[in-house]
Amino acid sequence: MKKDKQFVVVGVGRFGESVATSLYKAGHEVLVIDNSEKAIQDIADRVTHAIQLDARDEEALKRLGIRNFDVAIVAIGDDIQSNILVSVILKELGVKRVVAKAKDALHGRVLEKIGVDRIVYPERDMGIRVAHNITSTNDLLDYIELSPDYSIIEVYAPKEFMDKTLGKLNLRAKYQVSVIAIKSAEEIIAAPGAEALIKQGDILVVIGSNQAISNLPK
Repeated sequence: MKKDKQFVVVGVGRFGESVATSLYKAGHEVLVIDNSEKAIQDIADRVTHAIQLDARDEEALKRLGIRNFDVAIVAIGDDIQSNILVSVILKELGVKRVVAKAKDALHGRVLEKIGVDRIVYPERDMGIRVAHNITSTNDLLDYIELSPDYSIIEVYAPKEFMDKTLGKLNLRAKYQVSVIAIKSAEEIIAAPGAEALIKQGDILVVIGSNQAISNLPK
C-alpha cells in the first residue's frame, strides 16, 4: 500500500489554509507552521499538527525533523524577505521538494535562483491558461504541482456537474479529489460547503493526485 505523503505548510494565509486543509482531507499528514497563535488555533483541528513557530528559526525546524517531509509549501504572503529566507532554510535542511508562493516576477526569479523546485503565483495566475503535460483533456486553466504526483488545477466545471451541489456530486468519494474554491463571474467561494451549487461557466479549483484529476469528466 502506498504511503501517504507528508506535507509541511508554512504560513496560514488564504492560500496556505486552503492547501493545508485540502491535503489533510485527502488523507495526507500535514504540519502547519505560523508565528500567529490565533492562526494556529483556528486551523489546529483541520490538519495533523499545527505549531506556532518562527519558521526563520533554523534550529527549531531541525528539531521538528523538517527534512523528513516530502514537500514543503512556503505560503508566506506579504513578507517577501521571510518567504525567501524560509525557502533557503528548507532547501538547506534537505526537504525533498520546496514549493513557494511568489508575489511577483522579480520575487519568483529570486526563488528560482535559490533552488526552489516550484514557484507559484496565486494572484498573477488567476484565470491565465498555462501549458502542462498532465494526462487530461479537461479545459485546464491553471496548474500548480505540489509534488510529482499531486496537483492543484483550475478547470471549467464539466457539463455533468451543472446545477448540482458539491454534496450531491460527492467528488471525494467518486473521484478522490476535493474542490477548494469555486470561481464565477460574480464571486470566489473559498472552501465551499456541501450546499455550494455548480453553475454554467463556473471554474473549479481542484486538488488531488494527477491520476485522480485525469479521471474527472471531460
